Amino acid sequence: MAIAAVGQICSTASMAHNLSQCRQLVNKAAAIGAKALFLPEASDYIAPSATETVALVQPVTSSEFVLGLQDMARKAKLPVNVGVHEPAQGGEKVKNTLLWIDESGEIVQRYQKLHLFDVDIKGGPVLKESNSVEKGMSILPPFETPVGRVGLTICFDLRFPEISLALKRQNAQIITYPSAFTIPTGRAHWEPLLRARAIETESYVIAAAQAGRHNEKRASYGHSMIISPWGEILAELDGESDEPQIATAEIDLRLLEKVRREMPLLRRSDIYPKV
Repeated sequence: MAIAAVGQICSTASMAHNLSQCRQLVNKAAAIGAKALFLPEASDYIAPSATETVALVQPVTSSEFVLGLQDMARKAKLPVNVGVHEPAQGGEKVKNTLLWIDESGEIVQRYQKLHLFDVDIKGGPVLKESNSVEKGMSILPPFETPVGRVGLTICFDLRFPEISLALKRQNAQIITYPSAFTIPTGRAHWEPLLRARAIETESYVIAAAQAGRHNEKRASYGHSMIISPWGEILAELDGESDEPQIATAEIDLRLLEKVRREMPLLRRSDIYPKV
């Protein structure tokens, strides 16, 4: 069994500040003996406007945040999964991406968020991610890591089970949902959606969340979780603090195989379309 660590931070518009938060979590995860650290969506920065979101973006090859995190991963010999922004072609938008940095500090996998969060909740937040973010166009096949075979998704992708089902069909054992959920949607939907994705794919779900107030306009729900293939919450952080936090759980692939063997989910692709 391998230990996975899920981290929780409160990103601001300062990449230096956000990198400092992540440094604390890398050090804690390494000291615990974790085999991988999972960090939230938009760990590099959360800006107060679409204009500033685009203005702050840097290529990963020159981003102080990404380069700093690569150096930390290399020194700690710890794989890190982290959500960042990357420039989109044309310069008018950014990409919301998820990087897998291996234990040597190299970026070896990259996923771009498919579903963008456009919401106008009465009495709640109004967010139009599509104003500043370019949508992704493909599902990244699962890949081998020290904690298991990982499939990547991001935040609002959680509401579309087709992605997790497609990843399960490609033998994913762990599915990620790094997020920055709003407080109203988090209270109502975060836990049930995460547990549903774990149960219907019989996979581990690791959901690293932003928490606390990022700026005057935006706050996130927190409650980072690791969930078992049986739908049990193995680790959970709170949503009250905006200080960097970490939680861990053992990833038992023998349990995963037991669940899948004892309750096989045999899809009827002769009746409905294969995902």
